[in-house]
Amino acid sequence: MPTIETSAPFIALDVGDAPEVIAPDGSAVRVLVRSESGSMAQFLLPGFAVSRAVVHRTVTELWYFIAGRGQMWLSFSGHEAIVDVVAGSSIAVPVGTAFQFCSRSADALQVVAVTMPPWPGDGEAVVVSGPWSATV
Repeated sequence: MPTIETSAPFIALDVGDAPEVIAPDGSAVRVLVRSESGSMAQFLLPGFAVSRAVVHRTVTELWYFIAGRGQMWLSFSGHEAIVDVVAGSSIAVPVGTAFQFCSRSADALQVVAVTMPPWPGDGEAVVVSGPWSATV
């Protein structure tokens, strides 16, 4: 179980290795630190897996890929793109953007993402149609 150190106004979190929850898109999530302004999590999508396509109701996310190779589909207000991603890629996902991601190698696709405002919980992500069939 994670250890949380709090000494106002600082928060430090030791999360260990095991995923804590499954995200609405089907990826495994390790919840990291959270504040009043935002939250951070690490997402893992197994090799050759495809997430469910979702859209967020109220949050913007900033993604930084730390391992693997894949693609991310984004669709917002008539604009659509499929972006190749590798470790070192970063993507902004504005509120209201539909997105889906997939691993294109045997290695897991891993992402650290910041959510602003903090992730509000159940009901935030809505499953939508994406370009690929989900496998998770």
